[in-house]
Amino acid sequence: MQSQLGLAHFWSQGDLVTHTTAAILALLSLASWSVIISKLLSTWRASRSQERALTGFWHANSLPEALEGLRKDDPSGIFSGLALTGAHAAQSHQQNATRGIGAGVNASEFITRSMRSHIVNTQARNERGLTLLASVGSTAPFIGLFGTVWGIYHALVGLSGATQVVLDKVAGPVGEALIMTAAGLFVAIPAVLAYNAFTRANRLVSVQLDGFAHDLHAYLTTGARVGSNPNLVELGAVRASRQA
Repeated sequence: MQSQLGLAHFWSQGDLVTHTTAAILALLSLASWSVIISKLLSTWRASRSQERALTGFWHANSLPEALEGLRKDDPSGIFSGLALTGAHAAQSHQQNATRGIGAGVNASEFITRSMRSHIVNTQARNERGLTLLASVGSTAPFIGLFGTVWGIYHALVGLSGATQVVLDKVAGPVGEALIMTAAGLFVAIPAVLAYNAFTRANRLVSVQLDGFAHDLHAYLTTGARVGSNPNLVELGAVRASRQA
């Protein structure tokens, strides 16, 4: 009797509704774990190279060297993309100002708009997959609960009209109900934990990205940055004087 009460036995005792519910939970689990593994790898790569990339940027001898080093040391493109966007905006504004184009917008405002747009796009890219994790974490327990209710319903149907309780008739549906409850929690708990962890990681990245954006904006517009390489600051001052 006990050897027959395995997962295969419960699966064979189930109907189309039970099998569909189990398949949905399996697909949700596969999708959530795909997102979790993908974001774990990207977060690990970003955190591994972030400090080295920013340190190398501010200690470079020239702006082109700083941008090239940041591009190599930041494979995620989070900080290197912002630096390239800001530098390109500063260069574009300088070229347009020389030709008398865009005189109504100063360099600071033009660079700020460009970098802010890049930050918004980066934050949106970092948040990809979080909606799926939140949806799985909130719906999987209820899907499992639906399977539980359906299993209990089968147990009650098996007992209808019986003069005495027969264990063979209720063991399968009750076991099926318990497995569905456990499956729903098994799918939901990792998704909820991963969602909270990645939300916190994205919040930290956003704070660091804003800090880097402020320093980069100050450098591109005034040429000053506390603690940076004197050669880089001097080059920035020359660039700022030309823009003025």
